[in-house]
Amino acid sequence: MTEKKKILVIADHPMAPSGVGTQTKYIIETLLKTGKYKFVCLGGAVAHKDYQPQKIEGWDDDWIVYPVKGYGTQEMVRSAIFNEKPDMLWFMTDPRFYGWLWMIENEVRKHIPMVYYHVWDNYPLPKFNNKFYSSTDVIASISKVTHDIVNKVSPHVENHYIPHAVDTGIFRPLPDEDIATLRKNHFDGDEDKRVTFFWNNRNARRKMSGSLIHWFNEFAEEVGPDKVRLIMHTDPKDPNGQDLEIILNNLGATDGRVVLSTNKIAPQALAAMYNMADCTINISDAEGFGLATLESLSCQTPIIVNMTGGLQEQVTDGKDWFGIGLTPASKAIIGSQQVPYIYEDRVSKEDFIRALRDVFSMSHDERRLLGMKGRQHVAKNYNFENFQKQWVELIDSIVERYGSWETRKGYKPWAFTEITK
Repeated sequence: MTEKKKILVIADHPMAPSGVGTQTKYIIETLLKTGKYKFVCLGGAVAHKDYQPQKIEGWDDDWIVYPVKGYGTQEMVRSAIFNEKPDMLWFMTDPRFYGWLWMIENEVRKHIPMVYYHVWDNYPLPKFNNKFYSSTDVIASISKVTHDIVNKVSPHVENHYIPHAVDTGIFRPLPDEDIATLRKNHFDGDEDKRVTFFWNNRNARRKMSGSLIHWFNEFAEEVGPDKVRLIMHTDPKDPNGQDLEIILNNLGATDGRVVLSTNKIAPQALAAMYNMADCTINISDAEGFGLATLESLSCQTPIIVNMTGGLQEQVTDGKDWFGIGLTPASKAIIGSQQVPYIYEDRVSKEDFIRALRDVFSMSHDERRLLGMKGRQHVAKNYNFENFQKQWVELIDSIVERYGSWETRKGYKPWAFTEITK
């Protein structure tokens, strides 16, 4: 029997409720099922109760997670490579978080290939990222925008387009009578006629959580606060965001027009929430892909999104629309000493409230038609079968073409050379 190849993963903890964590989990599970791979993960990006190694149920020694702060350190990577002898390093999220890792690419790549699942960049072209892209054997890009940016900034780097995927068996439309029962049970037993909007995101600055409440409250005052509802599935006390409870109290929006959903729930329960909604919202300033709105479309619920990152390819296929796409009204620059600039796309209050008004004015059948087309769009372009096939073929190909350790190919380590006159 052929020995399984070991992959070292650095990303959000695969059991974390983030888009990066979810996709990491999907990819690992896909490759484990082939029987050809096993995984050691540095699981980061979230606070951990303890930092003891974790074996993921059902996989024993084939899937072990080491919880880490941030995404780890150079010494952790060196130790993992020395002790675990992996055949590949696979890492995921946007480039801002991995400057420290690319600094030791020569130490890593002389033994094993580095494979980067690239989540987010934005126009204008971040040319300074060329040094990062060029320090990677293979890049897989999560959206058409990111794929295009990598191709233009570093055309010499191997780059594949592999978007997010959704389990359409879990995230599926429910019968009308089931939805009616869910709404009745969740909203005080009344016959519920409010138009319900849903927001499922982390309460972080770029997600616009505070502005969303403020703007939705204005809209509710306009059409009648007893006629609309916004459900926010998030942590209102997230240290990376705003205190949403204080904002709601300050605005006097605690009468049912905005409802906080704070418990962690299973995917099936989340699918039920998408079904209860008439529309799902994502107006983030910056979004690599935006898994929540894709899950919403899979449940046949239309979306309102900022036309940035991967959200653009969700809301339209270039021919049909599956909700409302908001053209950014302005750009803002963020960055750091390592990443001089990243442009964020910001929607205006006026455009957002206009979109809310448009969805509110639609009939149930009009919203249903948008949602039905949206589910077809997901089933065709973001289904699990294609996602799994692409990742298995790519990882198998990398193992074959690049090798590892004694069979390492395609990389020549660099070294300092003394220059003499």
